[in-house]
Amino acid sequence: MTEIYSHSKLSSFEQCPRKFKFRYIEKIIPEVEKTIESHLGSAVHETLEWLYTKVKEKIIPTLDEIIVKYNQIWEKEFSKEIRIIKPRLTYKDYFNKGVEFLITYYIQNQPFDDNTIEVEKKIVLELGENKEYKIQGFIDRLVYNLKTKEYEIHDYKTANSLPSKEKIEQDRQLALYSIAIKDIYKTKKRVRLVWHFLAHNKKIELKKTDQELEQLKKDIIKLIKKIQNTTHFPAEKSILCDWCEYKSMCPVWGNSPPAPKPKQQKQQSLDNYPTIKKYIKD
Repeated sequence: MTEIYSHSKLSSFEQCPRKFKFRYIEKIIPEVEKTIESHLGSAVHETLEWLYTKVKEKIIPTLDEIIVKYNQIWEKEFSKEIRIIKPRLTYKDYFNKGVEFLITYYIQNQPFDDNTIEVEKKIVLELGENKEYKIQGFIDRLVYNLKTKEYEIHDYKTANSLPSKEKIEQDRQLALYSIAIKDIYKTKKRVRLVWHFLAHNKKIELKKTDQELEQLKKDIIKLIKKIQNTTHFPAEKSILCDWCEYKSMCPVWGNSPPAPKPKQQKQQSLDNYPTIKKYIKD
């Protein structure tokens, strides 16, 4: 059976091969499944998904309704076991960040008439001469711009960091999704890639040329082959370790992985962990 990859899966290998092994080969469910940053990101994403689902139904929720919905989503998945990396901040601080993001976004984008056609659209991209490499992903929001006659892929970011222009140009996630959109809708026009950096109230857009997309395909195939041929998965220490859900079992930090579980438990499905399944999207 063909193995299915995702942007997060590929990035995990590049960031830390050991983390990749924990998650995708050994399929270890971490004791603490997420940080407060990922909880915030998930709650904001789900709220905006709800908003645009309503918009597609010709219903424009009020700002009050948006915040009530956000509160419901936040509380539904909230637990005091969620880690806070920055000790000076509290759960309330992060909750309020989400409120601020949504208020600003709502005011600037109402009446939401940009012709959104899909939310959380699943795509599967097939690469290789025999389509032997598959990439799966979910587009936050897909727009067909009636003025420019272009498709637009919109992605929401809740992190505090604002990447440089060079970093955005190197980002491959939305570029990969654009390959799938061009194929699905049989369009030769370049797809507009749109990032909404909510913490900075900033929108960044760009388009990829066909030549750039062809090179991206080659790079992704090369990376997948490297993963498939890898037998040693070393841990790589970095600033990102503080946000890693596997730090407590990572050997580079002097910790040990959990003992193997009985065979009948090894195939435990991520269906039992809806928050992980939703946020990782694998």
